Amino acid sequence: MEAAMRRRFIAEYITIRHAEGRGSDQPEYYQALPYRDLSGKLTAQWEIRARTYRYFEYKILSEAERQLRRPLQILDLGAGNGWMSYRLAQRGHRSVALDIVTDHKDGLGARRNYPCAFAAVEAEFDCLPFAGARFDMILYNASIHYSTDYRRTLAEAKRCLRPGGLVVILDSPVYRRREHGERMLRERHGWFERTYGFRSDAVPSIEFFDEAMLAELARDLRIEWRCSYPWYGWRWSWRPWKARILHQRPPSRFFILTGRFIDR
Repeated sequence: MEAAMRRRFIAEYITIRHAEGRGSDQPEYYQALPYRDLSGKLTAQWEIRARTYRYFEYKILSEAERQLRRPLQILDLGAGNGWMSYRLAQRGHRSVALDIVTDHKDGLGARRNYPCAFAAVEAEFDCLPFAGARFDMILYNASIHYSTDYRRTLAEAKRCLRPGGLVVILDSPVYRRREHGERMLRERHGWFERTYGFRSDAVPSIEFFDEAMLAELARDLRIEWRCSYPWYGWRWSWRPWKARILHQRPPSRFFILTGRFIDR
């Protein structure tokens, strides 16, 4: 990413995140995530994140723990304020939180609020500063949709994974059809422009997956995808029907994508 593009992206990103009320001056706020939003400003969103994490922890992470029977080396990509790496460190794993945002409230600078130590690295998805075959698991925690090229991003993850390692994609939007994701993106940029005075498109991020895109990635990178479906509640499950009744764009779906590179 070019330096000027990166600076603009970070400036706009932080502006939006602070305006949304993310972050706190109190360590308790960070240590409660994702289970409780002590600010009370984004409670519904954190409820979704908590359900995703619980499913990941009990179904996917615990299975990897049983198989390896040792602390896992985990790379938390797009780690934000580091809450995921904190939770992983609590379970005894060696986690590295990576992001390009170092803000003290909603970036890697928030690491000081956690009692469990974990490594933090400022870097980009597509140029990971690690030797090959280092990690047992690579997580994209509500973050891979910021990629501008999923093939390049996932190829770099593949380089850093040990044989048999997993790439796990959490809380990134998935649509059945590409045009629905593209419509969401236009709506989102328009809303940012009306609200903040900029479209938040300094970086041409893809912002979503669609089913055809996932199939193409599986074919081109030789990934076996496994989809897991956490239960987000009746209100969430009702969203597609509500959109159909109101003649609106189909909403995104969230499910956990677990990928294994079959030629490793």
